[in-house]
Amino acid sequence: MNLVLLGAPGAGKGTQAKYIAEYYHIPHISTGDIFRRHLSEGTPLGQQARTYMAEGKLVPDDITDAMVDERLRLPDAIRGFILDGFPRNVNQGTALEVMLADRERHLDAVIYINVPRDVLIERLVGRRVCPQCGATYHVRFDPPKVDGICNVCRSSLVQRPDDRLETVATRLSVYSEETAPLTAFYQERGNLLEIDGTKSVQSVYEAIIQRLGARHD
Repeated sequence: MNLVLLGAPGAGKGTQAKYIAEYYHIPHISTGDIFRRHLSEGTPLGQQARTYMAEGKLVPDDITDAMVDERLRLPDAIRGFILDGFPRNVNQGTALEVMLADRERHLDAVIYINVPRDVLIERLVGRRVCPQCGATYHVRFDPPKVDGICNVCRSSLVQRPDDRLETVATRLSVYSEETAPLTAFYQERGNLLEIDGTKSVQSVYEAIIQRLGARHD
């Protein structure tokens, strides 16, 4: 099963990707993880990416494409994968088609977890994390037992800079401009599965598995 997972920040892609990967016994390939590995190991691609990042510039698509292409060549991805964070724009979507065509493969489905902007903002702005043990909470949906205090290690919770309202608004705008057009790109190819992401984590997961199963019955 070769899958791509799309959705705005706060849509729950990471959680669903892990569940889907376990269900189909395929690797969850996150571009964030790929970047961190290349940077920490100092690979040639990592060094190129670091140069752009040090200057505050976006890493060019061709470098990101090459990292993903290399990852898809590893043995664990031969029988399938779920991509999370790639492609981020139509150019990367086209590059992925070329990568798969070179291997005589294709995408089985593109899962789009659709969540309204106001819900995304509420999810992201309300998130709190423990700087000591990494536990995550939400002021409304999953609050700690004592306001502002971690259940696990009793440390004071913080709001990450990425979760502040002004930053969240910027992140969602970037997503709309670059990544949202991918839904039309894949809709035209007939492999887009749109899922209501406002439901519970379990309900979203069950809907995804049901839709994927229906495509292969």
